[in-house]
Amino acid sequence: MRVGVITFPGTLDDVDAERAVRYAGGEAVKLWHADHDLKDVDAVIVPGGFSYGDYLRCGAIARFAPVMQEVVDAAKKGMPVLGICNGFQILCEAHLLPGALIRNHKLHFVCRDQWLKVENNATAWTTRYDQGAEILVPLKSGEGGYQADQSTLDELEGEGRVVFRYVGENPNGSRNNIAGITSANGRVVGLMPHPEHAIDALTGPTDDGLGMFLSLVDSVVKA
Repeated sequence: MRVGVITFPGTLDDVDAERAVRYAGGEAVKLWHADHDLKDVDAVIVPGGFSYGDYLRCGAIARFAPVMQEVVDAAKKGMPVLGICNGFQILCEAHLLPGALIRNHKLHFVCRDQWLKVENNATAWTTRYDQGAEILVPLKSGEGGYQADQSTLDELEGEGRVVFRYVGENPNGSRNNIAGITSANGRVVGLMPHPEHAIDALTGPTDDGLGMFLSLVDSVVKA
């Protein structure tokens, strides 16, 4: 299984995402923001960081990178795509996921280990989890407040498209405590916390994040 990991100017967590792919038994394929093809990958990860320095608006410039047009086209055909932190912002800007991420409600950068509740374990990225399970992964963002209008929130909640929800205190002001969502077909997932930083107990608080990458392997094999 080949999983593309995109690097934009300002990306920080691409190496960690590549490592998570290898831990799950996949082959990590480097994708550059200026690439015009996806190199025959089976899935794509849009990792965290500060693409293009977060100028204009987080993810707003990266959304127009050549590689993102390829990602959008592939996602519309069913390719699994994961956006982590800045990657989530980019997927929203590219309209692969609804809503937007804004500055944290207390206007401070949040960096801590965060408990999440798994609300949807039927996506391409979450089948290894039990629905209702709680997992611990790092959260590190200054603009992680998920916002959407009420009709969009009603649609997400009604269709079971909230994938992860913050447990306990809301760290960033996200509506409905939303930490991650999915597309209607369950193939595109975006979340603010960082599962790639929790793939073994030696380097992360837990190995709870590894389940996302193992789930991808399962979904690609079954496809």
